[in-house]
Amino acid sequence: MKRRNLIQMSSEEQREFLRHTKTLILSTIDHRGYPHSVPMWYEMDGPTFLMTTYAESQKAMNIRRDPKVALLAEAGETYDTLKGVLIRGRAALSSDVEMCVGVLLRVHEKMAGAVLPPGADEALRMQARKRVIIKVTPERISSWDHSKLGGTY
Repeated sequence: MKRRNLIQMSSEEQREFLRHTKTLILSTIDHRGYPHSVPMWYEMDGPTFLMTTYAESQKAMNIRRDPKVALLAEAGETYDTLKGVLIRGRAALSSDVEMCVGVLLRVHEKMAGAVLPPGADEALRMQARKRVIIKVTPERISSWDHSKLGGTY
């Protein structure tokens, strides 16, 4: 069996890993054709990934020009503990304020590990007016979990 097949995560393992990962690296392509990679907080909605950014941010401008993106979630300090999921897909932007408030609430609750206090949605609504939602639909997923090698490299 190929080594690559030995370390690949199952779909359920990928979902579980992504459920617990708080930050993804979002890579877009800038106007010169170079990758532009930035850390992003995110939430999942079924198979899609949701995050927000300022409407005039570099990543939003890059997505308007070219919707092809990559998302990377990774963990591990040593070779035998390396895990990751690389998602390649297409991004779409939405300026729906109420939807953006919902995404902001979900992302902030995920980061806080708790439900936000009453009235938080009103504070987030002020932010949402200047932001867009980035919705990434996966087209290809790669994954690895080096712990599956059992110490053999």
